[in-house]
Amino acid sequence: MWDKVIPAILAAGVMGGMGSVAWSDEDEASGAALAKYLPTAKVTLQQGLAAAESQGRPISAKYEVNEGHFQLSVYTAQDGKFSEVLIDHNTGKVAKTEAITEGDDYADAKKQIEACSNSKTSLKAAVDRAEQANSGFRAVSVTPQLRNGHPVAVVSLVHGTQTKSVSEPLE
Repeated sequence: MWDKVIPAILAAGVMGGMGSVAWSDEDEASGAALAKYLPTAKVTLQQGLAAAESQGRPISAKYEVNEGHFQLSVYTAQDGKFSEVLIDHNTGKVAKTEAITEGDDYADAKKQIEACSNSKTSLKAAVDRAEQANSGFRAVSVTPQLRNGHPVAVVSLVHGTQTKSVSEPLE
């Protein structure tokens, strides 16, 4: 079931941050790998966001499979610098923090902090609202965006074979 769900999310571009995601065999393989591991994750996206607060302000979060490793990745901002904080999906503890200083990740982080700069609501609260409004769904990613000058959190949700992406206001 997950082998169809996660590739659909990847194809829609909601798991890949602010930029678009091109569909490829690699995405399908990554989606299948994510589908394999996601049901085993004991830590919710919200718990990952809360854990990452020790490293700065969370500006996005997602479950992903990177180089064959299942992980919960949270981008944070602190003192004008960006980091990727990896959260152990079993314990909820910070496993690793890496500076984001260049490339697409840096460009994405700059867009995300811009969207968060005028927000009055945390990403965690936005994810909580999205899950409460969509009973039975589990959040797998959250990315802030500016829409018509207003900050919103785009939350990707999964339930069985169903996927959806909802927007929650951050004002």
